[in-house]
Amino acid sequence: MNVYVSPEVQGRGIGRKLPEQLIVSSEGEGYWTLQAGVFPENINSLKLHESLGFRRVGLRERLGKMNHGPLKGNWRDVILLERRSMKAGV
Repeated sequence: MNVYVSPEVQGRGIGRKLPEQLIVSSEGEGYWTLQAGVFPENINSLKLHESLGFRRVGLRERLGKMNHGPLKGNWRDVILLERRSMKAGV
């Protein structure tokens, strides 16, 4: 899942609502682990994930090559995050 929030509405908690609902829904379906990948320089996304109970579990170096934007042609690292359910019985 990728969530991108328009700069005009950033800082209003919109980017938090979707992953919060994903956590509730996934736990309701019996899933106990969620994984995410975030570019290392995306500090706001890392902080958001960590505030939702995700923890850093690794780094995948040079995972993919950008094909657009100012970083076109650059290989990118991705920080791996994981969230284990704290809900009993899941």
